[in-house]
Amino acid sequence: MYKLIRSLMFMVEPETIHGWVATVLRFPLVSRAIAAVYRTKDTRLQRTVFGVSFPNPVGLAAGFDKDARMIDALADLGFGFVEIGTITPKPQPGNPKPRLFRLRRDEALINRMGFNNEGVERAVHRLRRRKSRAIVGGNIGKNKVTPNSSAIDDYIACLDALYDHVDYFVLNVSSPNTPGLRELQEKEPLEQLLRSVKTRIATKAVQKPVLLKIAPDLTEGQLDDIVVMLQSTGMDGVIATNTTISREGLLTPADEVARIGAGGLSGKPLRERSTEVIRYLRQRLGPDFPIIGVGGIMSEDDAMEKLGAGANLIQLYTGFIYEGPALIGRINKRILQNSSR
Repeated sequence: MYKLIRSLMFMVEPETIHGWVATVLRFPLVSRAIAAVYRTKDTRLQRTVFGVSFPNPVGLAAGFDKDARMIDALADLGFGFVEIGTITPKPQPGNPKPRLFRLRRDEALINRMGFNNEGVERAVHRLRRRKSRAIVGGNIGKNKVTPNSSAIDDYIACLDALYDHVDYFVLNVSSPNTPGLRELQEKEPLEQLLRSVKTRIATKAVQKPVLLKIAPDLTEGQLDDIVVMLQSTGMDGVIATNTTISREGLLTPADEVARIGAGGLSGKPLRERSTEVIRYLRQRLGPDFPIIGVGGIMSEDDAMEKLGAGANLIQLYTGFIYEGPALIGRINKRILQNSSR
């Protein structure tokens, strides 16, 4: 059924259809009707990670619900948690359109959205009005016009504004679509950012976890530096990985990919590299450090691969677009099947 719906949706420009879907999902009867078919509820799926209790380990990655518009509906569909954002202190339009492209042969997307969002104040307004008790992560970043030398101020501003309204935070320094942002992954600026955020959280009455989201394009040496910083700064977890700037191994013709231009690639081509990064981090971080695995999860097998590599939780994005809400339920059912063996 979803494949038929998808074929119709894929006839429409990607960002336009995303807006339509967001509008439709906000009607409770729609999301609840879908949930009645696909949602899997079972206490055996519950996970407690970095002090937060998740109803199931399958979450929605940042980028789908940038402005906290769909949290209630997405929770109805069966996601164990929803990550909003990336949110910046001030509203910004993002990069010029078109900026979201489908690579159907590869079951992939290329995006260069550029942190388009309505700003943290609007996100807080919507979070106050939500009805569900879904676990929500706040993925935060800096405004495009903010120089890297002042980036910490933007992260702290978002942290303060969202603090009472989300369950955990994610520092996004790994998007390829904001000029200079990935420079914050370098050792010195990254350590300064992590320490500043943890120092700010220490002043709060309630301590909330903060995670770092990293790129899949880092070298082993850079990953080793990040491992040291995650441990030395007391970070609560890591999300591996964001989109990639690589275009290797695609089935889509090279001239078509070249016409699309710059942007982060997500979906099936990212699966292997994302899993490699998760496995590498697990080996070096030890068995207890929380890892959220994301990147190329298009099936139950892909999800189990991520969990087997060492992820405590997983997130969908492109797989959700290509496979629909049934994928959430199928993954959770496979997890239950494996746990009963």
